[in-house]
Amino acid sequence: MDALISPKRRTVMQALGAAAMVAGCGEYRATGATTRPQVHFAGATMGSSYNVKIAGATLTPEREAAARAAVEAAFTGVVTRMSTHDSASELSRFNRHASTAAFALSPDTLEVLALARRVSDETAGAFDVTVAALVDAWGFGPARHADIPSTERVRALQAGVGYRQIAVDRGAGSATKALPAVAADLSGIAKGYGVDVAARALEALGHTDFMVEAGGEVRTRGSNAAGRPWQIAIERPDAVPQRAHFIAPLSGQSMATSGDYRIFYEQGGRRYSHEIDPATGAPADHRLASVSVVAGDCAYADAMATALFVLGPDRGFTLAEERGVAAYFIVRGADGSFGTRSTRAFAALGGTLA
Repeated sequence: MDALISPKRRTVMQALGAAAMVAGCGEYRATGATTRPQVHFAGATMGSSYNVKIAGATLTPEREAAARAAVEAAFTGVVTRMSTHDSASELSRFNRHASTAAFALSPDTLEVLALARRVSDETAGAFDVTVAALVDAWGFGPARHADIPSTERVRALQAGVGYRQIAVDRGAGSATKALPAVAADLSGIAKGYGVDVAARALEALGHTDFMVEAGGEVRTRGSNAAGRPWQIAIERPDAVPQRAHFIAPLSGQSMATSGDYRIFYEQGGRRYSHEIDPATGAPADHRLASVSVVAGDCAYADAMATALFVLGPDRGFTLAEERGVAAYFIVRGADGSFGTRSTRAFAALGGTLA
């Protein structure tokens, strides 16, 4: 998941005066003065950082402090419930629950598990939270390493993989495992969910023009300080220094990006990224460098971006087109160049190359 959970694969462009880069996804504004008041605050969360911009109103110190407190409480709540890096988290306790008996979970965690199941169904299992043991085996879990597991170990661990092996009963407030050893890793969805919760907290305080970003996941509402849609940048993979590749105008929408250029290691001339393909039990192996998804909810965009990355540049693009997903693919060429593909839904958003 990213660093909720583990350091994440995404990068974001934040405009703090001129264009500046921070990890994640965010607003890009290369030139031009703001025409309305804007407040910006940032902090650390989920093993990464968060950035919030609230535009269109002059906030008193008290209102700004209330907004910051609400956002931080939202992120802290998600970590407390869904982090695999915190042994005391609700998810960690569920994973240690070596039984097929029902396990009580909070409404938030059950909501995320239910949404994960929906995306798994939509992607024929390309998104699968039960890859937790494989994530650990390949070195992308809490105990980071760069040791390639044996074929025999991967096959043995795959016995516990299968998104249908976790059943959610939101009415009873619990989840059950088909096998005691099944474990869940919510890294591909929980950070996006945290952004959604933070955005809802700002809405509850009466804010109507804002952008929330955490570790590369973004949710927007209303307009930016220039009175325009928020200008959300997709980073160019491997760029040093970091820079934007494409700018999408978003208002009331979310964006999440999954890629292979942040969390990976190399052995024998091959790059092993943290995105595990449930079908093979190994890191996804193809030329897709990143895929960005735009959707209403950030949690959905997060999970769908993970699934499309696992599927790769061809199968992922086909599925996204068939389902009407707004997705932008950046594909590595054999010569090190990059090519891009946009689904029709993404192209309809507009935007420009940076």
